[in-house]
Amino acid sequence: MREIALVFGWLLSAGAAFGQPQRFDLVVYGGTAAGVLTAVSAARQGLSVALLEPGRHLGGMVTGGLSATDHGRKEVVGGYSREVYVRCGKHYGREIEWYPEPHVAERVLNEMIREAGTVTIFLQHRLAEKSGVRKRGSEIVAIRMEDGALFQGTVFADATYEGDLMAQASVSFTWGRESSAEYGESLAGVRPKDRNHQFDFPVSARDAQGNLLPEVQAEPRGQIGSGDRRVQAYNFRMIFTKEAGNKLPFPRPAAYDPQRFELLARFLAAFVKEKGRPPRMNEILLPRQIANGKWDFNNRGPFSTDYIGRTYNYPNAGYARRETIRNDHVEYTKGLFYFLANDPRVPKETQEEIRQFGIAKDEFTDNENWPYQLYVREARRMVGGFVMTQRDIQTELTKPDVIGMGSYNSDSHNVQRFVTSEGYAQNEGNMEVPVTPYQIPYRILLPKRGEATNLLVPVCFSASHVTYSTLRMEPVYMLIGQATGLAAKMAIEKKCAVQDVDTAALTAKLREQGAVMEWKPAGSGDAR
Repeated sequence: MREIALVFGWLLSAGAAFGQPQRFDLVVYGGTAAGVLTAVSAARQGLSVALLEPGRHLGGMVTGGLSATDHGRKEVVGGYSREVYVRCGKHYGREIEWYPEPHVAERVLNEMIREAGTVTIFLQHRLAEKSGVRKRGSEIVAIRMEDGALFQGTVFADATYEGDLMAQASVSFTWGRESSAEYGESLAGVRPKDRNHQFDFPVSARDAQGNLLPEVQAEPRGQIGSGDRRVQAYNFRMIFTKEAGNKLPFPRPAAYDPQRFELLARFLAAFVKEKGRPPRMNEILLPRQIANGKWDFNNRGPFSTDYIGRTYNYPNAGYARRETIRNDHVEYTKGLFYFLANDPRVPKETQEEIRQFGIAKDEFTDNENWPYQLYVREARRMVGGFVMTQRDIQTELTKPDVIGMGSYNSDSHNVQRFVTSEGYAQNEGNMEVPVTPYQIPYRILLPKRGEATNLLVPVCFSASHVTYSTLRMEPVYMLIGQATGLAAKMAIEKKCAVQDVDTAALTAKLREQGAVMEWKPAGSGDAR
């Protein structure tokens, strides 16, 4: 199926680049899982849909390494989002699979598109960098790709992690962190020292000559609660295996420099001294077993797969600069695992545990077995007429225009690594605060009316950093995608702006499609 989709996309690319503008009811830019379900949802309602993806694969993080799904409370994941995991379960002969292999998730998403019938896929179609959007007043008329292909639509959706279509359409957006005063959020801005993913004992941030070690910033932390333009750390979610016949050794990067990991070496030595034992692998990495005996490796601890402080320029960077940032993440991650598996400063017991694993050679087979998608946890965020903030996930949990529910922690990864006044390394920005399941309003998908009346934004939606940190989970993106496709159908049918969609009818239809709109604690009745 993957190969068929690639060939199909290439053929369409040739036709679109040299033919007339192509017209669709809905044009979805971004083949993330949210983009796929936006397209599927609209097609199931009979719309003609163009799904444009800059890369060579669909699914974003769902097919790009994030296989240990951040589902939160499973009972509030409904509708088409749940359908994805049910379909994955059928592949493995069980009711549902929340942790599928990347290539299985990709197969499922491609099958859903094919079955929807009226979705046309355009792979390797990237928005022209500075002249990609044509507007007439508040309406987007067409978008143009780098190769000159032109796509016209009645409604458009920006389902990218970066929000490039939204930005070129002159829709208001922000990035980084608001101050605690801006929206009255106690969790906003620069954070005090968190107990998680932190240096739990003193580790010097300077060498013998007083120079900063690599991966430590020279800038000060900033005042607690103050806002900034710093962005939480990205990483690659690596898929590893212990199976001898399917694992590849951790590669040594061409420009490998073990000095880059001096701070990690010092932390490991301090750990042994403080605890009287070497660290276990799951104290410096977060391995989660997924289907078919594979493992999804994520960040854990003070110095791990999160590349702290290297994301600040990504949200607004041009394509070339973003590619440089991505490649830098690749080199960092390769170097990290090579260091952990080979450097003599890593305790022997820890190293032996890590050496059980290798890169799964049956994943990402056309990309040197490296994940397709950099984990862009947060980039631009739209500033719509309504901005979802901390109160909407903690106290004001119900919404009149509900389209689904969220339930994952407020979860921001570290933003910076600085030097304390005592000369020690410290991380800042981690936030893990539980929430009660809350309703997600349709309004967060909407630009301000004067800026765009036929654009929906299911990924870079209108939320503060604090609130985006709980909404930014792939099952939520997908359920929002379902609502986006349905809202597009309703706007087209009624010939109205997306801001004027009948939200009561939208909620009712989503309920019919299996979306979960209410949650009750265990023992108090059904979830919906």
